[in-house]
Amino acid sequence: MPEEEIESAPTTADIPRRTDGLELLGRYQGVEYEDLVYLARRGDGQMVQLSFLLFLVIQEIDGVRPTAEIAQRVGRAFGKDVSADNVRHLLEHRLQPLGIVAEPGAPTAVTSDAPRNDLLLGLMGRRTLVPPPAVRAAARALAWLHRPAVTATVLAAAVAMDLWLFLVHGAMPAVLHSLSSPLPLLTVFALIVGSLVFHEFGHASACHHAGATPGRIGCGLYLIWPSLYTDVTDVYRAGRAGRLRTDLGGVYFNVVYMLALLAGYAVTGHPVLLAAIYLGHFEIFEQLMPTARLDGYYILTDVAGVPDLYGRVGPLLRGLLPRRARGDRPAEPVPALTRRARSTVTVWVFTLVPLMLADLGYGLWNLPRITATALRSLDARLHTATAATVGGHPASALVAALGVVLLALPFAGGGWLTVRLLRAVGRRLRPAGDALARSAAQYLVVRAKRERDQT
Repeated sequence: MPEEEIESAPTTADIPRRTDGLELLGRYQGVEYEDLVYLARRGDGQMVQLSFLLFLVIQEIDGVRPTAEIAQRVGRAFGKDVSADNVRHLLEHRLQPLGIVAEPGAPTAVTSDAPRNDLLLGLMGRRTLVPPPAVRAAARALAWLHRPAVTATVLAAAVAMDLWLFLVHGAMPAVLHSLSSPLPLLTVFALIVGSLVFHEFGHASACHHAGATPGRIGCGLYLIWPSLYTDVTDVYRAGRAGRLRTDLGGVYFNVVYMLALLAGYAVTGHPVLLAAIYLGHFEIFEQLMPTARLDGYYILTDVAGVPDLYGRVGPLLRGLLPRRARGDRPAEPVPALTRRARSTVTVWVFTLVPLMLADLGYGLWNLPRITATALRSLDARLHTATAATVGGHPASALVAALGVVLLALPFAGGGWLTVRLLRAVGRRLRPAGDALARSAAQYLVVRAKRERDQT
């Protein structure tokens, strides 16, 4: 009777598992890479770029299949033989370090040491303001505003509005009127907040118009300021045109909002509406700046076809250093970019870095003066709020309280930013500290042994 080969049952350690909340987004369309790029989003929101082979491997991991079966399925899809050892190597050396596959026997939660880009430039403390079902319903209702004919009409009306406001009527009288008393100032503030919220629905409706599904609208802390955001991750499946439409959807809805305010002014004649239109232009200008992670940054990434510009600042600068200055570690070139994309990234980096250094230096140089002035203003507004409350002037008290909050936010945000910076530096220095401690311990052991031998 022939001897039959008996296959042993796979062990738990041989059955890979994804980390919690991992979402596979598919191929990244319209990017300037020499090879295909696929995207996944970890449970902590971090976007991860994957090669075709890695994407096939993670796609087959379901917590049930062993590595041998995964290798067979991946090999058929990849068109080449893939062994179980190949899969184990990719799991251990590529997917587990990325934080998208759990280590054998470890919990499936994303660990705190998983790699993250831009720890100091991410949105912290995210909270949901509008849940996904309500966002999707609003996006469907507003998607018609992104039709080409409607968009052309809105932009033409916006040009006419600006010509009238700045060249004929003038905007400053309305702004000065709004600053003259508390109630108009509060009204302008409320209209600006409404513009910020409507801005997010512009992203959501543009995402829907591109054929993708928008997620929630939420808020968080960006650097030192509260900020709104819209989850449009699904638009990464769309082409570059759809992503650009989504990037521009927010400022486009700012324009729609200003036209609605102009219509209100035509009916009521209230100058507060013109003041809100004037300040709305600064909101658009701020959003289009490509330095911070606002709309302008994402517009630039999609125009360049490079999804993570900030993640390439360090590798590009290190690659310019001579090998001796880099130490033993080789240079990290900007990986797999086309020549056009690499040129765009280089120009952006050498524009961004001097601006950030100059801004940081200016801020540090004037920090004592800024702090003293802010503390005096904070004290004055606290006294004003108290006096207005005691005197029965609620509008004045609310304006003063709003000023207190706006002055306190940079201090609170700056403190939190300092804590995050120190934590990031500590994580970077921890390996060096551990190595130094081990060297010191070894030195002490050798020295003690030498003294004992001498005695």
